[in-house]
Amino acid sequence: MAKKKKAKGLVGNWAFTIALLAAVVAGILEPAGNATISWILVILGLLIGLLNITAKEVSVFLISALALVLMANNLSILPALGSILQAILVNISVFVATAAILVALKAVYALAATR
Repeated sequence: MAKKKKAKGLVGNWAFTIALLAAVVAGILEPAGNATISWILVILGLLIGLLNITAKEVSVFLISALALVLMANNLSILPALGSILQAILVNISVFVATAAILVALKAVYALAATR
């Protein structure tokens, strides 16, 4: 049982690391966006939502995800680096928002199941 939890955590950690690196690299190399990268980030976000976020972390994760998603489109006002930073944050928000939707659904289900 402990091996399964460790393997699950390892897969979740790798999914987060790969998603973060892909978001940054894609934001730098292709600021206009790419559908293939977006789908990869969505799939990684699903893995992160399933494997990384524990019941204790739900509230903090959802608040942080909300702040990140809301701010992702507001960096274009910065000169020079604003568009690159915005592209990186938009890519990050793709996998974080996907994970947040899944975590929120799991939290609602857990609340409904306990009543």
